Amino acid sequence: MDLFEYQLDEHVAVMTMNSGENRFTLTFLDAFLNILDEIENQTAATVLVVKSADPKIWSNGIDLDWLTATVSENPETGLEFSRRLMDLLRRVLTYPLITIASINGHAFAGGAILACAFDFRFMRTDRGYFCFPEVDIHIPFMPGMDAIIKKALPGHLSLEAQLTGKRYTAAELETHHAIVKACHLDDLMKEVMAFAKTMNKGRNILKPIKEVGFKSILRVMDIDDPAYLAARKSLSES
Repeated sequence: MDLFEYQLDEHVAVMTMNSGENRFTLTFLDAFLNILDEIENQTAATVLVVKSADPKIWSNGIDLDWLTATVSENPETGLEFSRRLMDLLRRVLTYPLITIASINGHAFAGGAILACAFDFRFMRTDRGYFCFPEVDIHIPFMPGMDAIIKKALPGHLSLEAQLTGKRYTAAELETHHAIVKACHLDDLMKEVMAFAKTMNKGRNILKPIKEVGFKSILRVMDIDDPAYLAARKSLSES
């Protein structure tokens, strides 16, 4: 089975992540970027919906076991991975379609950050948490990641989430307007698709709106930026 697949429903491209916990490796990131290119270049879709094939997990973020083993063999792979991850987050952030994360399970760490890069989020109520556990596993947030979190979560919630590692339910996130709607799994895709069908906007206007609106975020996503390098140094010493 491919890591990703998609189907078209009118102007909506529904993409499914198929790799279980959907943890980030170079292979995962490359495949994600490739299918985003395919949807943009080979379809006329104006909305992208992303869900997981796993009934419990949307994405658990970076595959730390893979990354640790890979970097120990080739330290440059860590920098390559970081660049590719920023490429994906930047791509989702400025994608010329309306983007909707259909969070049908846990979204942890990098998976939660990825969800924050989407324009809109829906989340199931009956199972699954949204969490940034970096504080408990001693991994600092890179400047671009912090900016993306703050785009999706209001200031007080972003601070609490990053400092405490709290696990949020869909109902809590809905209260803070971090997601559009909390839905039982049976209703999640119905609600997502009903919303998506109302969002048929032109690609030629969406991209410039996003590039201007997210200019301050894009500015801090350069991994050669001193703030980013300082965070990397902190990570390597932790």
